[in-house]
Amino acid sequence: MERLGAGIGLRARHYPDFSGARPAAGWLEVHSENYFAAGGRERAVLEALRRDYPLSLHGVGLGLGSAEGYSVEHENKLCALAERVEPVFVSEHLCWAAAAGRHFNDLLPLPFTEEALLLVASRVARLQDLLRRRVLVENISAYVEAGPGEMSEGEFLAALVRRSGCGLLLDVNNLYVNQVNLGRDARAQMLALDPESVEEIHLAGFSAGEHCLIDTHGARVADPVWRLYESALERFGPVPTLIEWDTDVPPLDVLLDEAAKARSRLERLDALVA
Repeated sequence: MERLGAGIGLRARHYPDFSGARPAAGWLEVHSENYFAAGGRERAVLEALRRDYPLSLHGVGLGLGSAEGYSVEHENKLCALAERVEPVFVSEHLCWAAAAGRHFNDLLPLPFTEEALLLVASRVARLQDLLRRRVLVENISAYVEAGPGEMSEGEFLAALVRRSGCGLLLDVNNLYVNQVNLGRDARAQMLALDPESVEEIHLAGFSAGEHCLIDTHGARVADPVWRLYESALERFGPVPTLIEWDTDVPPLDVLLDEAAKARSRLERLDALVA
């Protein structure tokens, strides 16, 4: 695996910071859907930055687990974008997003059942065939259980890897949010995964609501998430790590500071195994 180190999610607020300068980010990740148009400001920025940074495409709208309303047009746009920018990673969420003729602007949780596994594995395999590359699938945060399951979250992810040949984007913040909200043991979910299957890690901040943690991506990474990240690195190795920040986006220096914290942990692990 290419040693990408620590990167940041590229957001429109920070475009001026990259105009005429190249801040010290190891790599950049973008939400795929924002760059589907063949022209415009977003595509021009992406075309410029792909010459200087490794890029990753992270999808938020496909809804791999949607039993109805799955968009072939969306797939085709993603494939065209990936062919153009040649990203190091293409990732999607383990969720559903459409039903009864409606598309919901959210990442909705799947039941961890054999039926859901068969559907998602077939969708992932199709997408990988179209892209002619491995896709990474990300675990999501949740606030309710999606009905009775037949396996744990970690077991479902591990089975998806075996069935489809995909890789995993492990969101450590989401594991922690689900541990608090739903009582899932975050470390037990990681232990269920093949260490070789995790190719990318996400870190982000949450907000504390009255009754649960809310995955806002609008704060610095919390201390317990950093500790869980260290456990993840012990199990999965120095996996490329991304800082996500999507609401109340701060100045770029704040994201780079969070990325530096991740980078220091990656470098510490590299030194231990050298």
